[in-house]
Parts: sequence; C-alpha cells; structure tokens
Amino acid sequence: MNILVTGGAGYVGSIVAEELLKKGHEVIILDNLQQGHKGAVAPGAEFVFADICDAEALDGVFQRAKIDAVMHMAAETVVEYSMTDPKRYFHNNIVGGMTLLNSMLKHRVHKLIFSSSAAAYGDPQSIPVEEDHPKLPVNSYGESKLMFERILEWYGKAYGLKHISLRYFNAAGASEFLGEDHRPETHIIPNVLKAALSKNSPVSIFGTDYPTKDGACIRDYVHVVDIAEAHVLALGNLEKMNDKAYNLGSGEGYSVLEVVEVARKVTHLEIPVKISARRRGDPAILVASARRAKSELGWKPKFPQLEPIIESAWSWMKRHPEGYGS
Repeated sequence: MNILVTGGAGYVGSIVAEELLKKGHEVIILDNLQQGHKGAVAPGAEFVFADICDAEALDGVFQRAKIDAVMHMAAETVVEYSMTDPKRYFHNNIVGGMTLLNSMLKHRVHKLIFSSSAAAYGDPQSIPVEEDHPKLPVNSYGESKLMFERILEWYGKAYGLKHISLRYFNAAGASEFLGEDHRPETHIIPNVLKAALSKNSPVSIFGTDYPTKDGACIRDYVHVVDIAEAHVLALGNLEKMNDKAYNLGSGEGYSVLEVVEVARKVTHLEIPVKISARRRGDPAILVASARRAKSELGWKPKFPQLEPIIESAWSWMKRHPEGYGS
C-alpha cells in the first residue's frame, strides 16, 4: 500500500514509518519540521516538507501519489503549553486535521489511522483505564484529540471514512536507528537520561504531593516500537474494526521517581533530581487497560517492562547525545 504519514519526521511518526517500510509498504512522509527532524525521516520514505493546514500542498500530494491510507500523527503535543496557548492546539490539531480529511475525501482516500492520546480521558475515575471510561480532558491537548475523534465518527457516518483511533499512553524508548529528540524536551525518560549524560544538570520532578505511593505522578510507559506495530496492525484490521478506539499501554504504572531509579540502574550513574511545582494539566495517575487492542488487533507488546524501554532510549541517546543535531 501507498501510505501517507503526517508528522512522520517526529518521534512516533518516524518509527511508524520505519515499521511500515519493513512491512513492504510505500511511505510518503509529510512534516513541517516544527517538532520533527529531517534526520528522523526513515530511509526509503519520500519526504514532503509541508504543513497539514496547507490544503494546496496536501492536494498536490494526493494528486500525484495514489495514496491508499493515511497515518495521521502530525499534532501539537506538549501538554504544559496547551494550558497557556490553546488556540495553537485547536488550530493545528483540529483545523489542520480537518484540512487533511477534506483533502482525503476530495481525492477518494477513505482510510485513516489516528494517533490519539490517553489525555482524552483526563483525571481517571478508575484504574486501569478502559476505552469506555468517561472522557473529561483536563488540558486543551486532550480536548483537541477527543474532538478530532468525534469528527472522525461524523465523517465516517456521512462520507464513509474508515478510521481507527489509537489512544496511547506514554510513548518511550527508541528503535535501533530512531529515537526521541523534542525541542524543548518535556518527557521524563529522555530528560532523566540527559541528566545522566550531563552529570551536572538535575532532572526536574514536577510535583511530589500527588495522592500516589511516593507523591509523584504515575504513568504507563509503552515502547515506541510497540506503538508503531499497533499502527500497522490497526491498518490491517481497519475493514473489520472500523470506527473503534484502542488504548495502547502496558497496564503497569511507574512513578516518576521510580523511572529515575530504573534509569540509575540502567546507566550505572547517579542522576541528580530537582523537585519542582506541579505542572497544570497533569493527572496524578494514568495507567491503561490494553485488553481490547490485544484481543481485537492481536497486539502483543514486545517490551512490556520499563527497564528494556529505558535501555533502548539510553542506547540511542549515547550514540546521539545531541539528538538529530549530532
């Protein structure tokens, strides 16, 4: 199949593209490089420098390439900033997403896998979080993801769009060649490992007064390669599992302080910590139930434990201490 991957030069998108190429698909990556990197474009993929809000550029891609399906990864993603600049999130994640959908329909492309988020749930009322859990986002990032899921439902009913949404929890780790390099970096695992590399700068822990076992936020970390494999499986099951959403997680929760301890074990280095105030919009606990993805998509995570996830991230970071700038 010929597959368009929006945001395919970003962290998750690049590894999704890498997995699609391994499975023999043709891949076109569309990215504005705002958060992505040209060096993260998977070898063998075609790269188009463009924004999903640019209808003309999208039409150009669909006109010249016979696209069979779209993996929609492009989005504003930093939760903290979504609390202070929501218009940017709704513009890029909703307006940009609709521009993509309208171009797809114009060119008779009716298959889409959407990279959604556990942020759609907000503060969970029960753990682990099931897909039918109430959706009450606590930040505009999660709200934008949920809104787009609902838009997909209406496009499916009205225009025959086939779609699956994947709500993944905390993507982490690296493949052999591709890893995580955000500017700025807000995710805990790369920041912990950067602190290990620098040996001087402490890693910030945002809040140790949450109602958890050690006061720090608890998250469900899932290997980015496992997330990529889920996208491939979703595409293969799209005809029979149309109009569904799936959680992607390990079902295990680790506090931020536990992440630091595992990173110390993996790196054999002392990692300094700085306790900072809570960030707005951060739920105390987010842990997934991925039973539906496992039973319906046949998803079997290869890296269900935190240690191998951090080991893969550490291996990539040691080879790329400056990210894709090194």
